[in-house]
Amino acid sequence: MNVLNGPVEVGMRALALLAEAHPEALDLAALVVLDHAVLHSGRFGGPPSLLPELPAQPGELGRKRELLHEGLTVLMRAGLASIDATAEGLVYRATARGSSFLGIFEAPYVGRLCERATWAVERLAPHADPLASTRAITQTWREQFAASAHHPGDGHE
Repeated sequence: MNVLNGPVEVGMRALALLAEAHPEALDLAALVVLDHAVLHSGRFGGPPSLLPELPAQPGELGRKRELLHEGLTVLMRAGLASIDATAEGLVYRATARGSSFLGIFEAPYVGRLCERATWAVERLAPHADPLASTRAITQTWREQFAASAHHPGDGHE
């Protein structure tokens, strides 16, 4: 089992977002964008990022949807999250048990994760259009990649 970015870790990040949004629900597209913002909050004008800045960060979005689905499955099996069908599609929400679950952890990482989840849900979620946000993230990455590919003196001419 992959511990880093595995279903349990990704599920914990999703739970932090769902618990912060509780009792409101979030769909998978919103969770993808918010999870990315939680990990790279410094790039979005928030608190310092949980992960170091790397050039390929927006490329994470391609795999994040699948990882979040796996993490949400873990949460639902544990009774920490639920899924509902709405007219707009499937949405996820933390259960009462899930909302209090993160409070039992004393690890500094979980505290930083919850702080960033609070920031993301309060500042980004109300205004976030997941499709537009994904485009903006990937556009920034494409621009950075193109600039580095054409930078004089780097061997790419």
